[in-house]
This record gives sequence, structure tokens and C-alpha cells, in this order.
Amino acid sequence: MRIIQLLPTLSSGDAVGNEALAIDRAIRKKGIETAIYAENIDRRLPAGTAQPYDRFPKLSPEDIILYHASTGTRLNYEFPELGGRKVMIYHNITPPEYFRPYSSSAEALCRDGYEGVRFLRDKVEYVIAVSGFNRQELRNMGYCCPIDVCPIIIPFADYQKADNRKLIRKYRADGYTNLLFLGRIAPNKKQEDVILAYAYYKRYLNPRSRLFLVGSWNGMETYVQRLQDYVKLLGLEDVVFTGSVPFADILAYYRIADCFVCMSEHEGFCVPLAEAMFFRVPIVAHACCAIPETLGGGGLLLTEKDAKQAALAIHRVLMDLPLRESLQQAQQRRISQLGYDAVMPRFEQLLKRFTEGGRGE
Repeated sequence: MRIIQLLPTLSSGDAVGNEALAIDRAIRKKGIETAIYAENIDRRLPAGTAQPYDRFPKLSPEDIILYHASTGTRLNYEFPELGGRKVMIYHNITPPEYFRPYSSSAEALCRDGYEGVRFLRDKVEYVIAVSGFNRQELRNMGYCCPIDVCPIIIPFADYQKADNRKLIRKYRADGYTNLLFLGRIAPNKKQEDVILAYAYYKRYLNPRSRLFLVGSWNGMETYVQRLQDYVKLLGLEDVVFTGSVPFADILAYYRIADCFVCMSEHEGFCVPLAEAMFFRVPIVAHACCAIPETLGGGGLLLTEKDAKQAALAIHRVLMDLPLRESLQQAQQRRISQLGYDAVMPRFEQLLKRFTEGGRGE
């Protein structure tokens, strides 16, 4: 028996890619033959980390394919024909309507992704969803096979690596309060709502504050231009759009952050929330999709989109020491549940049950 992973893109530093690499290492430790195949392979990865999809091998009926579903791709339609037993790991896909005003190609890619996942609803034996929200979405699409939930595998050990000390010195020396949102600049992330909450916070509660919006906007140039125009319209200062940054900078931004602010409207898990909890950064977040599930009590949740209330919530978690300590304690409990030593054994247990003929929990 072989266990083969398949995904559209294997990228360095990407959450889905990181999980695929962690699973690969775990399978190899079990002495099971394995490999990763992808349509696109990041050139920064060591040679041999993965193989191109056009070299995908012929599988026996006992072999297992773990297919990471996360976007529109021809793999959604070719996966059923590849032989072996079919297991899908579902990471979720952004609803296409978010991209309609900004990118027809991104809208089409996400629409094709949803259509591809619907196409697979009766063609897989088993699904591991990275959140209960994702599992329910699949049920709503008509999936009847067993679906278990296992959080995405996050390599927290990597966050102990060297950060950008120069960046930390620069933004810790002036006494400003640093608000952070880290993630792709994308319409579903609703960075405009973060900006508006920051506008109220800076104007009425703390003028000595700044906002970092850390993340790539590749393909979302129209959206980021709209955000930058919005900052000018509001007359705001101290809003920093970093673009794509190296990992050492990401670590630095978490270490200088006083509060992580998330107004996203669609998340299948949201790894940056877990990262912020790891760094004990107080979190204020919009309670939707998988966000409450990911936080598990480790953040202050907002049930309505109200910029004034969001600004007050930011102020509260920064000024109310007992509340902040309570949230940080909850963060540490949640991180213990999301850590490698907790999640990988669960993943292995679920996969073992499937390989031995079980049907999931």
C-alpha cells in the first residue's frame, strides 16, 4: 500500500503546502511508501520534495490518494480516474462573488473550485475537513460519505526561528500601539472593515497607533488600490501595506503586534488566528464561518459588523488587564489543542481507521 498526496500547488510557506509536507514526513516515519504530486511546485522547495502531476503513477486498488481540495483545477475532475482509494482533505474555497468587482479570473477560479468539489460529492470514500464549518458545507453540497474533522496541521516549531530584529526595533521604539491583520489582501478578508475600525480607534481612542496590513495582493491590485484610496478618503495616517514579506518579517510583525484585528467574512479555518494565539496577541474578530471554532474562546468575538464597536473592543482588550489575561489563557489552551502533538496523532488515527477498513467516526 502506498499513500500518495495530490494537490494543485505546493508552495513554500503556504498553509496547505505546509500540511502536505507534515503529512509526508509522518507517513515516511511509519515506513509507508509515499510521495507528493502537484500541478505547480514552488521552485524554492528542495529538489525532489514533490513530483509534477504529469508523472503521476499508476495505482493499485489498495493505494490511497489524499487529495487536498482548495481551489479550481482540472484535478477536481481527473482525481476520480486516478485509481486507488479516494480521500479528500477539504480546506474550503472562497465564494466567487467576493471577487466579482475586482478579478474575473479569480472569480472564475473559485466558481470552478466549487463546481469541482460538488462534482466529487459521490466520488470519494472519505473526507477529512479542517473545520466543522467545512464539514457542514460539504453536507450542504450533498456529500454522504463519512466526514471527520481534523484541524490543519500547523508547524508551530517554525515560529521559534529567527525574526527580523531590525523591524522589531523600528516599530517598538516609538511607543505606538500596533494593530495587525495578516493574510492575503483579498475581498473576503474585508480589510476595509479593519481600516474603518482602526479609523475610529485612532481618531477617538488612541492617536498614537498604527495598522499593519501584512500580505500579498498578487492578482488583487484593483482591490488594494481601492483600500489605499479608502485610507486617503478617511484621512488616515500610519496604515502600512507591506505586500508579500519573508517569514522572518512575519514573525516580527506578530511580535510587535498589540492586537490582531480580523473582520474576514469567509474562513475555512484561518491559520493567522492560530498564529496570533501562539504569540499571545489579543484578538478581536468578526464571529463568522470557522472563526469562532478556530479561536475556541481565544479571542473577543463581534457578532455584528460595527466599526465603532470594533474600535471599542480593541480598546477594551488592550486596557482591561484581567480580560486580556483571560483571553491569553484561553489562547494557550486552544494552542495546545491545535499543536502538532495533538493534531498529528488525530490525523494518523483517522487515516489508520480508514486504511483498516473503517468508515470514520
